[in-house]
Amino acid sequence: MPAGVAAKLPEILKICERMSAEHDLTALLDLVAREAARLLHAERATIFLLDAGRQELWSKVALGSDEILRFDARLGIAGAVALSGRTVRTADAYNDARFYDGIDARTGYRTRSLVAVPLRRPDGEIRGVFEVLNKKGGAFTAPDEEVLQALATHAAAALETAQLVGDLQRDRVQLEQQNSQLWREVEGRFATQAIVGSSDRIQNLVRMMERIRDSAVTVLITGESGTGKELVARGIHYTSPRARQPFVALNCAALPETLLESELFGIEKGVATGVERRVGHFERATGGTLFLDEIGDLSLTAQAKILRALQERVIERLGGRQTIPVDVRVISATNRDLEGEIAKGRFREDLFYRLRVIHLHTPALRDIRQDIPLLASHFLDRCCREMGKEPLKFSAGAVRRLADAAWPGNVRQLENEVQRLAVCARRKVIGEEEVLEGAAAAPAGRPSEGNLPEAVADLERRLIEAALQECAHNQVQAAKKLGLSRQGLINKMKRYRIATVR
Repeated sequence: MPAGVAAKLPEILKICERMSAEHDLTALLDLVAREAARLLHAERATIFLLDAGRQELWSKVALGSDEILRFDARLGIAGAVALSGRTVRTADAYNDARFYDGIDARTGYRTRSLVAVPLRRPDGEIRGVFEVLNKKGGAFTAPDEEVLQALATHAAAALETAQLVGDLQRDRVQLEQQNSQLWREVEGRFATQAIVGSSDRIQNLVRMMERIRDSAVTVLITGESGTGKELVARGIHYTSPRARQPFVALNCAALPETLLESELFGIEKGVATGVERRVGHFERATGGTLFLDEIGDLSLTAQAKILRALQERVIERLGGRQTIPVDVRVISATNRDLEGEIAKGRFREDLFYRLRVIHLHTPALRDIRQDIPLLASHFLDRCCREMGKEPLKFSAGAVRRLADAAWPGNVRQLENEVQRLAVCARRKVIGEEEVLEGAAAAPAGRPSEGNLPEAVADLERRLIEAALQECAHNQVQAAKKLGLSRQGLINKMKRYRIATVR
């Protein structure tokens, strides 16, 4: 150990302990500079940090000051040390050709003597310069160099840690701000105010959502495909006390019976060869909301297991032996007549009443025609924002045609049509002639005789048959044309007994 370091080792160790405990960069720079000046009986000490990207050295002008001094990393004795990595000691700075007096000119301080050592990372890379100025009662000595170098080694490590902590804190603040902004956007998007419509049916629906949002009761949402059942479910969740907890959605019709149980309740490792442990939707939704879409398509076996989970508030993973408590609000949805399914023995009556503590119905678009202009304008504004286009408007004729059209795909089909119009628009005002005949207008010909539900069913059946014919019975394309999901189209084909062509 160098003699100069050994003589002041206890003091150096105390300074190093204080450096290790300080993680604020500004406070650490002040601490190191102040203690180095005291230990070496100097008037002043400065740490210059290297900004490699800008090829500059920077430092605070004086202790306690917020003013930052920056200069070219090639200038002065500090620059020479940063470039060469070698220590410099001089007893007469102004007679040293390497000295840069521009800093003294700016600060009003006069440098007489100095010693400067490089600050190195653990890998040897130079990250700055540690400099002490004006030895009291004489010139700096070789032992002073040794002490300063010992301090510089510990200071470099402490500065590295402080900068890392500062970066992490800034990242955390930024992430918290981004997270808060995203939550505001999500909650705003799914708030009840986002459900567009001034008709009595929509307003009654919104009022009921607001009344039940703070409770944990189960909710059954009924309505045709494309009427916004999941939007209602999300609206209830994101305006409830569970809003910051998970919203987990499962389409019961989209999964085969063999996978449904493991998706709902999870599966333990080793149940079958190569099977890993997996958490099910009930566990994923703990603390939040589980949305079971197309609940009417569940088998009686799956219905029985969901009923048990709702009654006992516990589940068992497939292949597991432990019961797992779950705190989940269940919201389910269907486009089926569940009471009719009960009469046919295809749906459990006890599960129906367990799910239907609160019943909400999303009206078909044909039943809220007065809301079509509002909905179309809402979709158009949103589409323009998302595409970065200038705002567009509908002509009076286009609005009239949209409002008079038959929408078997309901709101989803209307939204798809508005998106198409926005993408294809050549002018700022969308005209009546741009609204597609096939997508929006009712088919020619007189509907079948009978009451309104029968006429609507006949219209739906003919539109589906026409779309399938036009798309060569490609169900994906036909569903897209009608504004339906593929499963929604399949359900309607089953309902109207429309044959599948293979």
